[in-house]
Amino acid sequence: MLKAFAMRILAYHAIILPWVRLAAMWLFAPAVAVVAWGELSPTAPSLPGPWAWDKMDHFTAYFGLAALGALGWRSRHSLAWVLFGVLGIGGSLECLQSWVGRDADWSDMAANSIGALGGLAVATAYLAIPPTPSRDR
Repeated sequence: MLKAFAMRILAYHAIILPWVRLAAMWLFAPAVAVVAWGELSPTAPSLPGPWAWDKMDHFTAYFGLAALGALGWRSRHSLAWVLFGVLGIGGSLECLQSWVGRDADWSDMAANSIGALGGLAVATAYLAIPPTPSRDR
């Protein structure tokens, strides 16, 4: 019974995967714009709940950017470039914060890096699921 359930899930994965990749590709640029706005606005946005802690904001933002970048990218061999690109965006925005009256912080960059690594890991695990179920008997 469990095997039949897993086969059904894998069959849906084959249908959903191209749409997930397309959505991730189209949502990456707006997500970068939202993260840039959040990091470069003169006052830091305050979010409720666990996101009241600034480092959790950074972790979540870069988790999402790395996941979207990895899912939207067409080649698994280029995932390292996605990671370097997202970390480059984070480093650049941290440096630019000093020009808008905010402080650049190494712990923010650490939270960015951990979030990016986590997002890349989750997206890579999702992409590792075979798009079509194997028919071994």
